Amino acid sequence: MITHIVLFKLKEQTPEGIEKARQILLSMDGKVEQLRHLEVGIDLIRSERSSDIALVTKFDSMDDLQAYQVHPYHALEVAAYMKSVCSSVVTADYQSA
Repeated sequence: MITHIVLFKLKEQTPEGIEKARQILLSMDGKVEQLRHLEVGIDLIRSERSSDIALVTKFDSMDDLQAYQVHPYHALEVAAYMKSVCSSVVTADYQSA
């Protein structure tokens, strides 16, 4: 199993903006067939070094992760929106049990 984690810091950190971004990320459920797990969390600490939103996804293989990256719904809808509202994005990908 491949775990893909993305941390987003939004340009505008309003509760409404954070919730809209969370809903956009959650909208991939059922639309991107490669996803085996989808979890979206909003940061509770709100420190200077915190990200606003964490996305945790899981895939059966690296091929599925790569297919997810170019999936039309993910690439053209979700990723495009997130890029437009984020000041920074960091990722980590690893093999999990």
